[in-house]
Amino acid sequence: MRALRWAPVLGLFASGGAWAGGHFDVDDAGTLAPGRCQYEAWLSRSPGDASAADNNLHLGPACRVGPVELGFNIDRFALRGERAALLLGPQLKWTFLGDDPQARWSAALSVTLGVDAVHGGRAGGQFVVPVTWALSQRLQVHANLGADWSTGDSERSVRKGLALEWALGDALSLIAERNRASGLWASRLGARINLTPTTSVDLGFMRLGPERLRTLTLGLNREFSRH
Repeated sequence: MRALRWAPVLGLFASGGAWAGGHFDVDDAGTLAPGRCQYEAWLSRSPGDASAADNNLHLGPACRVGPVELGFNIDRFALRGERAALLLGPQLKWTFLGDDPQARWSAALSVTLGVDAVHGGRAGGQFVVPVTWALSQRLQVHANLGADWSTGDSERSVRKGLALEWALGDALSLIAERNRASGLWASRLGARINLTPTTSVDLGFMRLGPERLRTLTLGLNREFSRH
């Protein structure tokens, strides 16, 4: 049961360094434009599930530096009855194909490292190849393939996922995704509400694993110029 208790922590670790990724598990292949920065923050809770993560907090600032997007993730994971984990580490993302907002196909490489500052400095990480297919200006398909290295035992597991993003207009997008991380499948439905062209709010509902553990998420994303 302990492995299942920590599965949400491992599955959520290192997700979402990209602007369009937000709190969602399946990342897109885009990066910030030159001269732009962003921050994203979110809070997740699992009400009513004694074996689930009680609450997760994330803060992830990032900036475009030359050809890559460089960020730093701060993640706090708290499970009921256990000491909270605090993961700190950098994230680097490079869009090597289709680095243009109008590109039909785009692909990237994303590498994330994290050290648990609470449990003896145990390290973990993630490597993912995100691919985005723009079917139209309103409809996109995102696919991810990669691996996670869990903190503590450095056990490697495959990460893969598929997501559909549908923009109903300039103010609202709907996102549905299916993702596998740390040996467990998760399904998520969510919405992104654009308050301004550079500020958005995320709402998400996820079910994880064979016990269908529930997680609700509220996120905030903001992009700005670093000059």
